[in-house]
Amino acid sequence: MSDSTKSMARSSAVMATGTIVSRITGIGRDITAAAALGFYLVSDAYSLGNSLPNIVYILIIGGALNAVFIPQLVRHMKDDHDGGRAYSDRLLTLVGVTLLTFSVIAVLCAPLLVSLYTPADYPQNEFDLAVAFARLCLPQIFFYGVYTMLSQVLNARGHFGLPMFAPIANNVIAITTFLLFIFVSGTTAASDGMLTQQQILILGIGTTLGVIAQSVILIPVLIRHGHTYKPRFDWRGAGLGKAGSLAMWTIALVLVNQATNIVVTRLAAQANVNAAAEGATAAGLTTYQKAHLVFMLPHSVITISIITAMLPSLSRLAHAGRFHDVGREVSSTMRIIVAVIAPIAAVLFVLGADMAVLLFGYGAATPEQASIMGQIVSVFMIGLVPFTLFYVILRGFYALEDTKTPFFITVGFSLAWMVMAIPLFTVVKGGGQQVASLALTYGLSYWIGMAIAWWFLARRLGGMRSGATAWALIRIFTAALLALAAMIVARWLLGSQGYNPGLTSRGNVLIDVAVLAPIGMVVYVISAYFLRVHELHAAISLVRKKVLRKA
Repeated sequence: MSDSTKSMARSSAVMATGTIVSRITGIGRDITAAAALGFYLVSDAYSLGNSLPNIVYILIIGGALNAVFIPQLVRHMKDDHDGGRAYSDRLLTLVGVTLLTFSVIAVLCAPLLVSLYTPADYPQNEFDLAVAFARLCLPQIFFYGVYTMLSQVLNARGHFGLPMFAPIANNVIAITTFLLFIFVSGTTAASDGMLTQQQILILGIGTTLGVIAQSVILIPVLIRHGHTYKPRFDWRGAGLGKAGSLAMWTIALVLVNQATNIVVTRLAAQANVNAAAEGATAAGLTTYQKAHLVFMLPHSVITISIITAMLPSLSRLAHAGRFHDVGREVSSTMRIIVAVIAPIAAVLFVLGADMAVLLFGYGAATPEQASIMGQIVSVFMIGLVPFTLFYVILRGFYALEDTKTPFFITVGFSLAWMVMAIPLFTVVKGGGQQVASLALTYGLSYWIGMAIAWWFLARRLGGMRSGATAWALIRIFTAALLALAAMIVARWLLGSQGYNPGLTSRGNVLIDVAVLAPIGMVVYVISAYFLRVHELHAAISLVRKKVLRKA
C-alpha cells in the first residue's frame, strides 16, 4: 500500500467512526420521523418543506464548494505565504454574504418554490402546509453553507474527523423534536391530514435548530486548530476569480441535477396523490426520500469517508502533473470501495423490506407503508455500485480542475433517467409501484453514466488500469451474486419451514434478518477468498488496524 493510501486510510478511519455514529443517530432520526408522521400526504408536505433549504443551498453554491474549492484551498495553502489563511477568510466571507442574501429571498419566495416542486393537482391543504414548513426551514440555507465551509477549511488543513461528528448534534435535536411532537400530538395527527399551528412550529423550528447546532459547533474547533476567522471583503484580485470560473461549470451541473430533481419530486408527490385517489397504501415523496437515504447510507459511511480524505492528495498529484499516479489512486480506490459496497447491496436487495418493517413500521407509520419503503430500498440497490463508481470517477475530474466534462456527462445521465422514468411512471399503478419505477430508472441511469465517465477519465489521464480494475470488479460482482443467491435459497428454505416473512409477525421478519444477513456476508467472504478478491483483504485490514483501533 502506498504512503498516500496509508495516509488516506488513517484519515478515513477517524471519519468513518464519526460517520458511523452520525448515521446511526440519523437512522434514529428517520425512525422517529416515521413514527411521528408516517408516509402520508402530510409527511410529504413536511419532507418537501424541509428538503427545500438543501435544494436551494446546493443550487446556489453547495456543489461548487464541494467540487471546486477544496482543490483551490489546497493550492493556496501550498503557494501562499500565509498558508492560505487570507484566501480562506475571503472565501468564507463571500459565501456567507451570498447565502445570507439568498436565505432571505428564499423565505419570501416560499410559495413559488413549493409550487415548483408539487404537481398541479396537489391538495391545497398539503400545499399550504408545505409552504409553512418551508418558511420555517429555509433559513437553514445559510447554516448549511457555514457548516460546509468550515468543514472544507478543516479538511484542507488535514483535520477530517471532527466535521463528521457535527451532524450528530443535528440528529439528536431532530430526534428530540419528533419525540416532542409525538408527546404533544400522538401518532394520529398525520393520518388525520391536519396539523395545528403549534404542531407545525414544533417540527419546523426544531428541525432548523438542529442544522444551526451542526454548523456553529465547528467554530470553536476551527479556533482550537489555530484559525481565527476575520471577515474580508477585498475579493477582487485575490484568486477567487479562478475558483469562480471553475465553479461555473459545477453550477451548471447543479442546475441540470435540480431540473431533474424537480421532475422526480413532482412525480413522487404525484404518486402519493394517486395512491390516495386509488385507496392504495400511502407511498410518495417521503417513501422515496427515506428509501434513498437508506441507499445512501453505505455510500456515506464508506465512500465519502475515503474520498474526502483522498481528494486533497489527488489534487496535489494533479497539480504536480502526475496524471499516471492520479489514475492509479482512482483505480485503487474504486476497487477497494466496491469490495465493501457490493455485499451490502446484495444484503439490502434481499432484506430491504424486512429491515424497513423492523425499523420504520411504528407509530403513525403502518407496517404496510414501511414494507413498501423497504421494497423501494431493494430496487435502489441495483444502482448502488455504479453510483459509487460514478462518484469516485467525478472526483478524479475535480482533482484535475475539470468541471466541464462532468457537466456534459451529468446532462447525459439526467436525460437517460428522464427518458426511462417518465414513460414507466405513467404505465404503473399509483403509490409504491410508481415510486419503485423512479428508483429502478435511477439505478439503470447510473450504469450508463458510470461507463461514460470512466471512459472519459481514462482518456484524460492516459490510462486508469481499466483492464485490471474491470477484472477485479467482475470477481467482486461474482462473489456478491453468489451471496445473493445463497440468501434467496436460505429464504426459500425458511419459508418451507414456516418462517415465511410477513407483515403480521415482526418475529418472523426478525428471524429472516438475523439468519439471512450473516449467511450472505459469510458466503461473500468465502467466495471472495476463492476468487482472489485482494481488495477485500485490504478493506478488512483497514477496518481492523485503523477503524477499530480508533473507535
